[in-house]
Amino acid sequence: MKIDFLLRLSSFSPLVFLLLAGCGAAEPDTAQPPPVVSVMTVSATRLELMEELPGRVAAVRVAEIRPQAGGIVQRRLFEQGTEVRAGQGLFQINPAPFKAEMDTAAASLQRAEAALARARTQAARLQPLVAADAVSGQVYDDAVSQREQAVADVAQARAALARKQLDLKFALVEAPISGRIDQTLVTEGALVSSSDTNPMARIQQIDQVYVDVRRPAASLEALQQALAGTRGNSGNGLPVTVLRSNGEPYPVKGHILFSGVNVDAGTGDVLLRVLVDNPQRQLLPGMFVRARVPHAAYAEALMVPQQAVVRVAGKPQVWTLDALGKVHRKPVELGELADRSYHVRSGLSVGQKVVVEGMERLADGAAVTAQDWKQAEVTAVLHGTQAAAASAR
Repeated sequence: MKIDFLLRLSSFSPLVFLLLAGCGAAEPDTAQPPPVVSVMTVSATRLELMEELPGRVAAVRVAEIRPQAGGIVQRRLFEQGTEVRAGQGLFQINPAPFKAEMDTAAASLQRAEAALARARTQAARLQPLVAADAVSGQVYDDAVSQREQAVADVAQARAALARKQLDLKFALVEAPISGRIDQTLVTEGALVSSSDTNPMARIQQIDQVYVDVRRPAASLEALQQALAGTRGNSGNGLPVTVLRSNGEPYPVKGHILFSGVNVDAGTGDVLLRVLVDNPQRQLLPGMFVRARVPHAAYAEALMVPQQAVVRVAGKPQVWTLDALGKVHRKPVELGELADRSYHVRSGLSVGQKVVVEGMERLADGAAVTAQDWKQAEVTAVLHGTQAAAASAR
């Protein structure tokens, strides 16, 4: 039986060999074409980074209205919440006591002037008598002393009269600055004095306002450099946009005046003061707003799309294309992310080609087929997707 099985197997073996040879001849070539990647050429561009920070509005100048002379308030001479100008009368304090005191001081001055005239006449009369030895020198010296004392009395009376005239003038309380006046804090009939701790009213100048924002002290170096450069060119500082609660900008112009020199030990922040023109009085003291403040500015920044960056062990890297059409993975140092692109601080240079799409199957040193990356098409697709998602919602 074994001999028969071997004979049958030997008779089929040529056919098996022919079938195997035929299969081997029909096997296709397994070599894969080079992967297709989209690349972009790195170029330098100007980059201005902005950030939105919460801020609080403050008046440029605030004046607390206080009386300089005490008395009874007779009248309020302004409408609450309106604009007043510097020198405008605000309160009228009863002037009658001040006028009476002024009249008394004027009478004292007249008496002093009369005494001075008499003393001068007496001294002038005694002067030739002293020369003729008709009177003693002591008598003449006393007359001269009385004359000089009368001169001092006149000066003192004149100063007292000037003070009483000031008190009468201070009976009309005037606005020290122009601005919007708040509600009155005293009413007619109230007794006020110059030693009162509470003001009669407050005036705030708001045709220009401050917006005070805070930011970390560690991020100020780039801002200070940009601020110094702007002062040297135009003197207007870095522009700032003030935003409403819904994100829309106010129709006002603002610029950074200075940065604080003291760092808050509790928060590590410093103060940025923004001067904002406020002609329509839309910004009121105490309001909370958001300010779009320049974060940093770079004259020649190297930018790569966000999808071009891969991370290996947590470290950012990009695929670069050399002149031979081969790709290499290169570590880079990333900076800020702006408009879906990274600012590359180091690791790349102008003119290098970076792979943006198609890096999934790449190996270091592999040959690829490169094509230009179509940024406009990608942006259009992204916008279309966002619009479709918004309409679906």
